[in-house]
Amino acid sequence: MKKILGFVLIPLAALLLITAGAGSWYVKAKLPQRNGEISLSGLAASVTVRYDERGVPHIRAESEIDLYRALGYVHAQDRLFQMEVARRLARGELAEILGPKLLETDQLFRTLGIRAHADRMAAQLDRNSPATQTFLAYLDGINQYQRERPAPMEFDLLGIPKRTFTVADAYSVSGYLAYSFAAAFRTEPTMTYVRDKLGPDYLKVFDLDWHPEGVLGPAAGSVARLTPSDWNGMARLARVSQQALADAGVAAFEGSNGWAVSGSLSASGKPLLAGDPHIGYSAPSVWYEAHLSAPGFELYGHYLAPFAHALLGHNQQFGWTLTMFHNDDLDLIAEKVNPANPNQVWHKGQWVDLQTREETISVKGAAEVLLKLRRSPHGPIVSDAFGQSLGRTPVAMWWAFLETENPMSEAFYALNRADTLAKARAAVSKIHAPGLNVVYANAAGDIAWWAAAKLPQRAKGVNPNFILDGASAEADIAGFHPFTTNPQEENPARGYIVSANHQPQAASGIEVPGYYSQPDRAQRLDSLLRQGKAKWDIKNSQALQLDVRTGYGPRLLAPLLPELREVVTDAAERGLLDRLSQWDGSYSMDSVLPTLFVQFVYQLTVAAMADEMGEEQFKNLLSTRVLDVALPRLAADSRSPWWNNRATPAVETRKDQLKVAWNASFKHLRETLGTDHALWTWGKSHTLTHVHPLGRQKPLDRLFNVGPFAVPGGRETPNNMSRGIGPVPWAVVSGPSTRRLIDFSDPYGTLGGNPVGQSGVLFDSHYSDQASAFARGVYMPQHLAEKDIAANTRSTLTLKPKQP
Repeated sequence: MKKILGFVLIPLAALLLITAGAGSWYVKAKLPQRNGEISLSGLAASVTVRYDERGVPHIRAESEIDLYRALGYVHAQDRLFQMEVARRLARGELAEILGPKLLETDQLFRTLGIRAHADRMAAQLDRNSPATQTFLAYLDGINQYQRERPAPMEFDLLGIPKRTFTVADAYSVSGYLAYSFAAAFRTEPTMTYVRDKLGPDYLKVFDLDWHPEGVLGPAAGSVARLTPSDWNGMARLARVSQQALADAGVAAFEGSNGWAVSGSLSASGKPLLAGDPHIGYSAPSVWYEAHLSAPGFELYGHYLAPFAHALLGHNQQFGWTLTMFHNDDLDLIAEKVNPANPNQVWHKGQWVDLQTREETISVKGAAEVLLKLRRSPHGPIVSDAFGQSLGRTPVAMWWAFLETENPMSEAFYALNRADTLAKARAAVSKIHAPGLNVVYANAAGDIAWWAAAKLPQRAKGVNPNFILDGASAEADIAGFHPFTTNPQEENPARGYIVSANHQPQAASGIEVPGYYSQPDRAQRLDSLLRQGKAKWDIKNSQALQLDVRTGYGPRLLAPLLPELREVVTDAAERGLLDRLSQWDGSYSMDSVLPTLFVQFVYQLTVAAMADEMGEEQFKNLLSTRVLDVALPRLAADSRSPWWNNRATPAVETRKDQLKVAWNASFKHLRETLGTDHALWTWGKSHTLTHVHPLGRQKPLDRLFNVGPFAVPGGRETPNNMSRGIGPVPWAVVSGPSTRRLIDFSDPYGTLGGNPVGQSGVLFDSHYSDQASAFARGVYMPQHLAEKDIAANTRSTLTLKPKQP
């Protein structure tokens, strides 16, 4: 969405001129109504909504159906445009409002099959279940707001028509979430390229098993082979896949920290729960906080638009947080085509017909586009996304999201009410895709972690890091492992649980392939939790969430320092190198060492790998987690073929490339930050801006975006302010989406916060009122006790039954 059409600017300029004068009524009409009375159809009784100092609604109703209808209404008041963009992205309908620039994104998402699958799942819902009934009530609240209130400003600017929100829309958004987790889509083409185009010696740094019989490599006979046009096509597909996440303005789930401490290690004697899911930053932020209460039910929850049930939550009895599992639940499969019939592929010993369907994409300002899509027995042919431009070999996608029942609504409805360990376990078992780690604690003294996902049973010896051969049995999924065999722990003897996107181990012994984070962040959290020098409470837990140290940098640098000392001859640079050799891996705001390290790592990656990968594949490699695995291994291997530059007649060594990378780093830093090394501080180089979908276009960025803010922390520190691998300056793209701390001896004292603000409505007082405090690591109270809610109520809205 960063290439939004210029036609937006004209109505915006007119709008600003109007609002600068007598037209301020326009802006006021768009603001949420947080006091007075509103009549709402379908209510059985009045509902009270009290808004606190942060704009968080505390909703009290006499029934759950009324409660969720009210939630839908107030959620839409603050976040309707966010809901609209999320469903359009997931369903491949952005070009309809943003024009041809978003056509590729729409083509990709239509090809993935999310829209068609969501429609099927919605049609199969049990409409009598409490989960579905509350979901429908929530959607009705959204739709009533949309019908009866003025459209958000963004709707006017882009000419977006109002359209009813449906269960299929919500299921589509859950598919987008599953897709944003699916690192395989962006990683497997890159890893297969390294294996088949460069060879096993180049693959070693990625710590992946080498299969010389490879599905697309030197094996002869009937195995599918990728041609140069196929490789170009897969590179383009991976690029569009990555860019879709960045351009759409919808937050992508990236990582997360979560831990639970038992009463034996806490100062209070009760469990303590901490969680900070790492999600792409945006304006508005991903979570909408709301406190719900009705007879027999109470929850302070964090809600995802447009999903009715909280994905994070707590009350006086229990709470939970999430981290991304990062299990590999998506396989790319090269199909073998029948030479006599291009609409057939070889599967299980015979030629089988491809299924076909057509979808029409509406494009603003242009003709409709007819998309012809095919499906093999393994899944959608994703190489059909852009017609023949992706090459001739059909590449299918097997994806657990499309192949499982995945009753997400039932799962989270139950988890929102899971006041015992057994209820929580049962609820979590219903989460099939995307894979999630659920960390749970309750006031009764239990702590637990479950890796929630339907884990596929692949053929023995199959390495899903690569594109698989559709003509062989290795591409077929035999079924799924039972939930009881998933990685999980309940009340471990050590007294605490840590989940930080690292490789999990299952007591059952099953293999769990995935694209996990390096262990450094988990190891840092684990080392501090295990010390046992002080009992854990809310205060020292804040320090742990805000910790900015990681062992990754020193680990990567250690084998390089001897040769760096030989190639660095400038006295001032030698001084910085000496300091870097003693660096403890802390990314504090006033330090120049993380700035130098991150710039150097980027230049080292360019020097070592760009020549072998080529422009497109190198860009894709920079966006993958496997690069984090590769760089320390590459640094430690002086004989790796990566060190040679293929573009020169000489044979370069590691020492040669270290000199190139070091000199390039200083050249860029001086050109960008000045010649005074003391000014190369991390706070100056590393900033966070919350970008609105329209703020990706100048000059709209000045109006809609929030920031920049200098922030500490870095990639894979506990305070995981993550940025891409690239040159200074660095824009933080993802990090803690909230920082929650719950001590079950006093759940009324729970702390949290929103990175931007509760509201997504421009000019609203809660649009960006928390952004500065969040960047400074300030925590906010999440009011649960009646006395606290009453003391902090700023306005009260009453929703009354509409008279017939």
